[in-house]
Amino acid sequence: MRYAFSTLGVPGRSVGETAELAATHGFDGVEVRAHREEPLHPGTPSSERAAAVRAFAAAGVEVLTVAGYAKVAAAGEDEPVVAELLSLIVLAADLGAQYVRVLPGGGNLSEAEADRYAVRRLAAAAPFAERHGVRLLLETHDSHRTGAAAGRVLDQVGHPAAGALWDVLHTWLGGEAPADSRRALAGHLGYVQVKDVASARELTPLALGAGALPLAEAVAQAPADGWLCWEYEKRWYPDAAELPALLGQGRRYLADLVHGTGRTEEVVGGQAE
Repeated sequence: MRYAFSTLGVPGRSVGETAELAATHGFDGVEVRAHREEPLHPGTPSSERAAAVRAFAAAGVEVLTVAGYAKVAAAGEDEPVVAELLSLIVLAADLGAQYVRVLPGGGNLSEAEADRYAVRRLAAAAPFAERHGVRLLLETHDSHRTGAAAGRVLDQVGHPAAGALWDVLHTWLGGEAPADSRRALAGHLGYVQVKDVASARELTPLALGAGALPLAEAVAQAPADGWLCWEYEKRWYPDAAELPALLGQGRRYLADLVHGTGRTEEVVGGQAE
């Protein structure tokens, strides 16, 4: 198993700071939030992309994913959505990332309508992704929060460059057991995104193991040769504890779950002791 964290948890940090945090705390990679609030996004000049590659390489840290905000199931014209997907694929290829994260965003559309948009757009962009050595991953999120919903779309796309990112929070909120999520995503799963919260009504991020999510069950379903990525949503919850202070404990917690030791660090008040 390999471990990553999302830069959503360290908003505004430079590439160098992020790479150093990952290396210091034993993380193999990072999931890069591709947004103009952050250093790396589709508008980032090629010189800055190259500098980022050098910084991550020097730290021995991979860019696992470019986490984009394209909404493939949203109503509207296909062309701008597909164009956004292509720009994210190029960014991922330039950074050496394996994946591009996309969101469903089906809103109030019917299930069938949202599926049709998502299938058509993913199918249009998947060959381009394959040529660039990148895989598009539809996150279990919003209108398609369960593995069953995401898997239904990907079964119809039927392309190896279109897969799934399993966000364990959203499948849990959707009432889907981890074993059912894994079965629904069979053949599609890219990697697993973990996090923890107090309840379905209190979504402020917590240290791993401090909340209500069935992390042990989810990790048990993760491919043994895959990735676990901690998405700590500090960007959306500024009053949450600072992620850097939690990274070491979080990395150990995940490793303990993976290796089945049952040993975790004591967690008090959402922070590691």
